Amino acid sequence: MQTPTAEVIAIGDEMTSGARLDTNSQWLCQRLGELGIVVRFTTMVGDQMQDNVDVFRNACNRVDFVVSTGGLGPTADDLTRDAIALACDRPLVLSESALRHIESMFKNRQREMPPRNRVQAMFPEGALEIHNPRGTAPGVDVTATFDGRRASRIFALPGVPAEMMEMFTATVAPRIVDEIGGGRLVIKNAVIKCFGTGESDMEARLGEMISRSRFPRVGITVSAATISLRITAQGETEAVCDEMLRQTRAEILASAGEFVFGEGETFELQHALTELLVSRNQRIATIESGYGSPVCHWMSDVEPRETFVGGIVTDHVDHSAASLRARMANPDSGITGADWLLVVDGYPSLKTDDDIIANLVFTFCGQAQEHYWQAHQRLGGHPGILHSRIGKAALAFARSCLQEACKMG
Repeated sequence: MQTPTAEVIAIGDEMTSGARLDTNSQWLCQRLGELGIVVRFTTMVGDQMQDNVDVFRNACNRVDFVVSTGGLGPTADDLTRDAIALACDRPLVLSESALRHIESMFKNRQREMPPRNRVQAMFPEGALEIHNPRGTAPGVDVTATFDGRRASRIFALPGVPAEMMEMFTATVAPRIVDEIGGGRLVIKNAVIKCFGTGESDMEARLGEMISRSRFPRVGITVSAATISLRITAQGETEAVCDEMLRQTRAEILASAGEFVFGEGETFELQHALTELLVSRNQRIATIESGYGSPVCHWMSDVEPRETFVGGIVTDHVDHSAASLRARMANPDSGITGADWLLVVDGYPSLKTDDDIIANLVFTFCGQAQEHYWQAHQRLGGHPGILHSRIGKAALAFARSCLQEACKMG
């Protein structure tokens, strides 16, 4: 069967002005993908009636399902139900069951319902309700028809994330599955995380793997020097998709395995280093000097928390093995009990708008005489990402040293 498609619409001036981050669309795109639906478009629109009508009409003419969030409140700038009615050329009618639910919400909260809230019980003619157990804004489920043909099925949900997520999971997802039936294709994703090379070099290494005509597809995104390789597989069963993902992972490891440090949307270098420490039942501490301390911040937020002993931020550090080991042994240093010490020396000041070149010294020291490594690096970049890039380079250095220590026994 043809793969179903969707468009996600975020509604509100607070979105288009940048006052609020649109996390609803990201969550919905992920959930729709899990249902085997390809999200072809995401749209953000402000609180202007004609703009909303145009957005819904355009979406209905190009995808199978439209899921919107926002604009279902009782105030004058909540336009979603009116916009859908106009886009579908249907009148708004009162739903008595929705009105009873809204009235009961106010009664349970021991508040009198303002007359304006009655508008939340208005639905485009023929629409179904989407029950909202948490709030006074029921969702709208309506199938748009243009010139006698089915155009798209619209699901309008509130913008409050907790309400939206519960309503999608409990009602919208089952209705979508019922409509597309058991013949739907499965879509599965995997994210491979890499560090230590640039986007262009990674693209050259992967070659035809990133071709848009290839399947599974491999996309490249970069954030503060971390490269994410996103694999998207589509097939009739989960097993088929899993095998596609397995084969593509193997190809990536063969082409660029030395830069791969883990897998997962939220997996970062601090998690990779912590996993290695946990496997050895060991702990680490940090010393950072200059104008930053991102490694301490990241490591303090990783589970299990006891893996990270603590961090020191200072203006100057002695990199000699004797000095570092003395600090690790000093009960007053704040880092006693660590098996390893990572030193990051040279975070530059960021008080400029120009790119910066930093001269850095990384040291990784353990208790054993042979466990001492040092590296001098020059790293450059925009002030907005440079400290993160330095911190990640230090974590990658520590991880490689720890891997070498594992080989020593």
